[in-house]
Amino acid sequence: MKTEKVTCLVIHGGTTFETNKEYLAFLKNRKIDLERILRPHQGWKNKLQEELGENFKLLRPQMPDSTNARYREWKIWFERVIPFCGQEVILLGHSLGGIFLVKYLSENDFPIKIRATILVAAPFDDSDSEESLTDFKLPASLKKFAKQGGKIYLIQSKDDPSVSFEQLKKYRQALPNTETMIFNDRGHFNQETFPEITQLIKQLNR
Repeated sequence: MKTEKVTCLVIHGGTTFETNKEYLAFLKNRKIDLERILRPHQGWKNKLQEELGENFKLLRPQMPDSTNARYREWKIWFERVIPFCGQEVILLGHSLGGIFLVKYLSENDFPIKIRATILVAAPFDDSDSEESLTDFKLPASLKKFAKQGGKIYLIQSKDDPSVSFEQLKKYRQALPNTETMIFNDRGHFNQETFPEITQLIKQLNR
């Protein structure tokens, strides 16, 4: 009898704005990175399926309007994807995708067993950030997330320019049973490869 592949569901990051006026101003004033246009950044998430191998099924939904993200829209699309996860899933959220998973699992019942939730450079709040989290802000209690999120891993770099290291400390205080993976020089993890993530996910399948 063939064993079902383990599903890894990855939620990418994004940016948020309080008002449409702020969003339009961002589009008008954002510096154009010509190098990135000429050579689009592939990133570790694009290579994850190949590196994980045939024992895993990777789902990487493109969340709605990630440049001007809205939680309600992401929630709708996320729930459309859930039925494709099989009987058990590993959840992975990077940046805004991380806090999205925490908020969703703190407020909703997940219909599938979660083996683990991996949060990479996830903000906890916007107290030390110039960017507002708008409707992605977390509820007061994360007990529901802790109960159904499986093994919870927090991954953060001390030199992250987007999400301060203090955010990791807040997660650890709210979720004392989490495991952490700390780096000194990975920034916001906008890197081509991420072997430590691949290894972690493979270990979760043993």
